[in-house]
Amino acid sequence: MRPAKDFFAPLAVGAPTPPRDIPARPSRAIHFFDPSNEKMAAKIPGMVGTVDVLLGNLEDAIKADNKEAARQGLVRIAKETDGLGSSGPTQLWTRINALDSPWVLDDLVTLVSEIGDKLDVIMVPKVQGAEDIHYVDRLLAQLEAKAGLQKPLLVHAILETARGVANIEEICAASPRMQGLSLGPADLAADRRMKTTRVGGGHPGYLVRQDPVGGDITGDRTIYQQDLWHYTIARMVDACAMHGIYPYYGPFGDIADVVACEDQFRNAFLLGCVGAWSLHPKQIEIANRVFSPSVQDIKHAREVVAAMGDGTGAVMLNGKMEDDASLKQCLVLVQLAEQLAAIDPKLKEQYDAIEVSA
Repeated sequence: MRPAKDFFAPLAVGAPTPPRDIPARPSRAIHFFDPSNEKMAAKIPGMVGTVDVLLGNLEDAIKADNKEAARQGLVRIAKETDGLGSSGPTQLWTRINALDSPWVLDDLVTLVSEIGDKLDVIMVPKVQGAEDIHYVDRLLAQLEAKAGLQKPLLVHAILETARGVANIEEICAASPRMQGLSLGPADLAADRRMKTTRVGGGHPGYLVRQDPVGGDITGDRTIYQQDLWHYTIARMVDACAMHGIYPYYGPFGDIADVVACEDQFRNAFLLGCVGAWSLHPKQIEIANRVFSPSVQDIKHAREVVAAMGDGTGAVMLNGKMEDDASLKQCLVLVQLAEQLAAIDPKLKEQYDAIEVSA
């Protein structure tokens, strides 16, 4: 067992001190791009400032013979793009190859040594348990020390296996580097033997049906499609909240169905997720909108904060009872609005225009 007093000690001589708190940087959309695709790479400079996170993908979507090109492409993009990564307006993340792949070691060695000062988060796929995070944690400390980095890199785990979900709490607690978790619905569905071929989202066969009207089972009966991912997302949100890190919805594969994408993103937002993956530029706009509190919600939240004073007792506001629990809920929204307004001029204008009733 590792002593508690050693938990925040560097795992390698000369490595930066592990973080005690994970910064609450807005990350409504994590936009994936293929660094080996020249057409896609050329668009990256113009996307800085329009999306919270740009993620250079090195894993599943990249063919085996493109792995080296993707890795070197990400290095080049990071070095040549102003405002990307570190303290810029858009964070730079990467998804490395799986820990059992022949490419992952080169991914980590190259990226940390070449652009470790620009990278914010390293996303690790198919995390099974704490042992996977421990391996990455120690290796990153050694590479950071060798590269002379002053800031520790953060780690983000993708839940893509039943074992990973079963071990979710120990994964969250495995390292001070842990930044968050993402749901990986396609691989998780396969590992669970779920009978869906969709990448995220619902399924028309997963439903509840209204009881027969007058006993007539052939008559019209309303059906309600259910959310296949509700349990997993809720469990992920709880585990992340417990450990002070951040939960994310993963990919929504039906790019054309922007309505269902928005519904899925909103469900995740309401449950406590802070962002979602974007596989196409049209999903960035959806994520930015859905994971930003509405003007109406912020107006109400500010009114509750103003009315509650020191936060004790209870008040009646617009016909509703508000108490200290209400205040805590509202402070979550107010704090998020302040963070978003600092990076999004349009949201700042909308939030600043809110008039709070006396």
